[in-house]
Amino acid sequence: MFVFAALLSSCSKMDEKKEPVNVQQLNQQFIGAWNSKNSAQLDTLLADDVHFVQGEVHYNGKSEVSQKWVRETMGTIENLRTFSVSSGADENIAFEGGTFTVDVIPSDRQLPKGEGEGNFMLVWKKNEKGAWKLHYAQLEDHPVQVAR
Repeated sequence: MFVFAALLSSCSKMDEKKEPVNVQQLNQQFIGAWNSKNSAQLDTLLADDVHFVQGEVHYNGKSEVSQKWVRETMGTIENLRTFSVSSGADENIAFEGGTFTVDVIPSDRQLPKGEGEGNFMLVWKKNEKGAWKLHYAQLEDHPVQVAR
């Protein structure tokens, strides 16, 4: 009887459907860290083999993406906001794409702030340890407008 109960229990666990990750929550972790200028937290969210693509720019690997995108860009924008158009997820991969807006900080503080907007795609993958990491980020900007 005990063996039958154990067998039945293990079969029901195999039949349980794994819930996909909530990609909006993953993106909000990233956006929250960005808006609070927490580069250390952003580093923990990046996959070792992360890609960043923007126009002709392509950074590859955690070190390059962290330095050339995160650290060099973080001081030039604030108040990142995203608006989802499409998303999807399963047990191992999740994506969200849509539009974004940011406040652009001028290098000369005498100049007015700008407003940036564009399109984004973020792809998350579960790593071998079961942690979700940002694997691919693509941004396509429109020209910056003077803030009103």
